[in-house]
Amino acid sequence: MSEIENKNKRYVVVVDRGWIFAGDMTELGDYVRLDNAVHIFKWTSIGFTGVISDPYSKGVDLRHIDTVEIPVKSVIFRIPVADGWGKS
Repeated sequence: MSEIENKNKRYVVVVDRGWIFAGDMTELGDYVRLDNAVHIFKWTSIGFTGVISDPYSKGVDLRHIDTVEIPVKSVIFRIPVADGWGKS
């Protein structure tokens, strides 16, 4: 994976098998680590782009979790987001 230019280090990361996380990303060889992470557990009434633009919308269920390490080969795509996205 090449580093996407992002002044912040926070990304939403879509992983195989249906997992979606967000966090402060660090690439560690064969793994991606997300600190200050949240699991995007589910959303209703808005599409995925609605979740990205407003993670605090009604119907978005974010669950705070500790650090997550994901094998790079499991990452489908990642989206740079604002620093602090989903932390509140």
